[in-house]
Parts: sequence; structure tokens; C-alpha cells
Amino acid sequence: MRAPGRRDFVTVGVGSLVSMTVGPGRAVATAQEGPPALPAEQVSEFVRVAHADLDLTARMLDEEPALLNATWDWGAGDFETALGAASHMGHREIAGVLLARGARLDLFCAAMMGMLDVVRPVVDAYPGAIDWLGPHGIPLLRHAVAGESDEVVDFLRSKGAV
Repeated sequence: MRAPGRRDFVTVGVGSLVSMTVGPGRAVATAQEGPPALPAEQVSEFVRVAHADLDLTARMLDEEPALLNATWDWGAGDFETALGAASHMGHREIAGVLLARGARLDLFCAAMMGMLDVVRPVVDAYPGAIDWLGPHGIPLLRHAVAGESDEVVDFLRSKGAV
């Protein structure tokens, strides 16, 4: 067996290497073991309730904090987190709880929450962002409308969002 080279790192993945032992003529790479995946039914339920139920969202998160950034795959590339669910439904309270616990803020949530200071520089840097689609193919403008974020709505429309 040969010593590992650059291609070995690309093939195995630098982030997944735990150890690599190189001896005379041998190399062993071990994949990193991680915690088990959350049950699909639990992730699906969490994302579903985050569309509308503040109390149950918070309770489920208390019981399983790892749900915070879990993503449900609705199929065909339609991925959604609890924050994404709350955002396109305009549920600021649910989004606020998730953000306070460490959910990863995205542009769609920022638009719904009225964070013009976040939305403006992204759209200015990437004008095509006005056409970006969130979960279920819901555009950025609809997130701002759902959150009744008038300043963000006005800004997006001024940039051509429909």
C-alpha cells in the first residue's frame, strides 16, 4: 500500500479524517463517527409545528435541543428548517424563540423580521437575491409581506421584486 497523497484527502474528505497512520508502505484512514441522526419523524414534526405552534415548538426544543437547525426534506430539493417554517408563515414569536436559542439567521427570516439592515447589503451585493426562493419556492418578498415588514417590502419592490 502506498503513502496517502492529495487525492486521498480529497476522496476521503479532510473533515472526516480522524486519524491517518503512515508506516512503511501502509496508510489507514478512519472516518469520523458522529452522533446518530435524529429520527426523521421527529424532525418532520418539529418543522411542521414551527409553522404555527409557539408552545409546542418550544417544548419540543426543550426535549431535544438538536432539533434547532434540523432540516426536513420535503422532496425535490425543498429543504426546510423550523426557522424557515416560521419565517414564511410570518410567525415572529416562533422565529424569535428559535433565534434566541441559536438558530442560524438567513435572508428569508431577516426579511420577515423587518431587518432591513441585513437585507439591504445582501441585495445590494447580489441583486438577484430579490428572486431567491426559500422553502416551498416562496420568494423573499412574500416572506417580508408575511412578517408585515413594510420597510423591507418597500425596499424589495424598489429593486424590482414582484
